[in-house]
Amino acid sequence: MGQEIIKVCVAGATGWVGKPLCEAISAAEDMALSGAVSRSAAGQDLGGITISASVADALKSPTDILVDYTKANIVKANVLAAIERGVHVVIGSSGLTDADFEEIDRAARAKNVGVIAPGNFAITAVLLQRFACEAAKYLSQYEIIDYASDKKADAPSGTVRQLASKLSEIRKPEPTVPVDETLGEKATRGATLNGIQVHSLRLPGYVIGVEAIFGAKDERLTLRHDAGAGAEPYIAGTLLAIRKVKEHVGLIRGLDRIMEL
Repeated sequence: MGQEIIKVCVAGATGWVGKPLCEAISAAEDMALSGAVSRSAAGQDLGGITISASVADALKSPTDILVDYTKANIVKANVLAAIERGVHVVIGSSGLTDADFEEIDRAARAKNVGVIAPGNFAITAVLLQRFACEAAKYLSQYEIIDYASDKKADAPSGTVRQLASKLSEIRKPEPTVPVDETLGEKATRGATLNGIQVHSLRLPGYVIGVEAIFGAKDERLTLRHDAGAGAEPYIAGTLLAIRKVKEHVGLIRGLDRIMEL
C-alpha cells in the first residue's frame, strides 16, 4: 500500500501565512492541497485549485483537514462548519474565547474529529509558554503584556489567551493590592483574563509579541517572544499539527501537547 495522502483545505489561502503554507502543503510528499478559500481572490487559480469564496464551498471537495488562517470575526463559523462535515481542523487564527473553545470541543467530540488550536505555531512562543508555566510554580505575582500591530482588531492575541489559560492552571497571581482595590482608574491595571492581568498594546512597528513578567522581593524575571513579518516560523508548526490532528478527538490547545521539546 502507498503512503496515505492528507487532503488539506486552507482558509485564508492568499494571506501572509496562508500562501506559503499552501506552497508547503503542495510540496509535501504526504499532503495534497484539496481546497483554498479567499473572498478577495475567489475564482482564481492556486496550484491547480480554484479558490473558493467560502469554507462551505471549498469543503464540497473531499477534505481531511481544514486549516484556518482567516480573521477573528469568521474563524469560529469556519471551524464549526468543518466539524459539522466531519473534517478535522487546525486553527491558525486568533479571536476565540474560552467559551468558544468549549463549544468547539463539544462539537468536535460529537462528530468524532480532532481540533488543534496552538495559539502560536512558532517554536519560541511554545518555549515561552513552557518556561512561563515553570516559573509560575515558584513565583506568585506576574502579569502579561500583549504586543501586536495597530491593524490587529482582536485583543488579546490568541498567543496570550493560550498563555493565560495555561498559567491559570498552574497558579493564578496573588497581587499585593487586588485590582478591585485600585485607587484611581481600575482600567489602567489591564483586563483580567483567567485571573491574570493582561495589557494589550496595538501600535505600528509590532507584528506579534508577548511578555510574561514575574516579580518577587528584590528580583524580577522577564520572558519575551517577538515575531517578525515572515511566515517561516509558523509553517513547520502548522505542518506538524496537520499530521497530528487526525490522531485525536476533541480540542487540543497548545502546540506543546503534540510535540517533543
